[in-house]
Amino acid sequence: MPDRIARLKHDFRELFNSAPSAIVRSPGRVDLLGVHTDYNEGFVLPAAINVDVLAGGRLRNDDTIAVYSANFESKVEFPLDAIEFDNVNTWSNYVRGVIRFLQEAGVKLRGADIVLHGNVPIGSGLSSSAAIEMAVGFLMQTLVGFEMSGADLALIGQRAENKFVGVNTGIMDQFISRLGKKDHVLFLDCRTLSYEHLPLDTSALKIVVCDTMKRRGLVDSEYGLRRSQCEEAARLFGQWIPNVTALRDVSVADFEFHKKKLPDVTRKRAEHVIHENERVLESREALKAGDYQEFARLLDACHESARDLYEVSCAELDTMVEVCRAAPGATCARLTGAGFGGCTVSLVRDEFVGAFLDATREGYAKRTGLVPSLYVCTAEDGASVVASDL
Repeated sequence: MPDRIARLKHDFRELFNSAPSAIVRSPGRVDLLGVHTDYNEGFVLPAAINVDVLAGGRLRNDDTIAVYSANFESKVEFPLDAIEFDNVNTWSNYVRGVIRFLQEAGVKLRGADIVLHGNVPIGSGLSSSAAIEMAVGFLMQTLVGFEMSGADLALIGQRAENKFVGVNTGIMDQFISRLGKKDHVLFLDCRTLSYEHLPLDTSALKIVVCDTMKRRGLVDSEYGLRRSQCEEAARLFGQWIPNVTALRDVSVADFEFHKKKLPDVTRKRAEHVIHENERVLESREALKAGDYQEFARLLDACHESARDLYEVSCAELDTMVEVCRAAPGATCARLTGAGFGGCTVSLVRDEFVGAFLDATREGYAKRTGLVPSLYVCTAEDGASVVASDL
């Protein structure tokens, strides 16, 4: 990180002829359990990981936001009182949306110069967008000094993505990026936003993310379709069971009793979500007990369900899962993110990480002709200040 901070400072001085007064970081995330349960008001279990977006900034004496992205090598400016969607520099809409909804929440902002440096792989399912949103939001909070809870800032980020960018995501990505904790995963109830940090010793058990190099081309259309299928399932269950407003309200026993009444595709989608919520709850107890073997079993079961019932896997993801499970030191493997490409996640015993990486890289390339990008991750803190009063 020191090299990245130095590069950010250099870019800031080149662009704005001054030094940033604060630099913050906000991490990407990997979801360990809770595939597509967040928008069903269910339970999720993500971890913040050691890839992140750095944001450096300094307040201005006017009402202009000037922001530069090193990843996209572009700079934009916009006024605080007229924030419009940018059809050219689309990366900036994550920034614009956060600034807009902070103001709509009653926060009095000032103009600022901002530089962004990220190393979260874009398009891989590790939520570079939420990392940008939380980096910008937390930077503005640090610069201006307004009071806002981590949960409320996460909601600002989600609103920016839903209402400004136009991607109808749940709350998980922003929440973990803001509120992650080192060597812990986050159990989050996506309805109540109650949460709990659960121990996962990533010095002994590394989180290895394997990018299949298959970009997630179907996510936008298929995501919306899955969401509508789940809403239809909840509507049907609501006819048979009192007080059902989302699939989160349907127990495994209720599902088994009523499942034959459901259309086939609707049944499969509901079965995945309902059982996935149960797996998250079971994993909560396994992690509290330090039972990593049971935790790994639940992650493996998640992949089979996401593949067969929710149908969000693809040939590349399934191949990577098979290769990872056969590699030295692996305890489990499953797709992560929304699916249809992107990454898998494995828990790998620390002493075998090198052998795991070699076997996975070779095995996947042999079967697909693609050279994967592999990331050895640890569970890290959420958004935090890395330098101030520079």
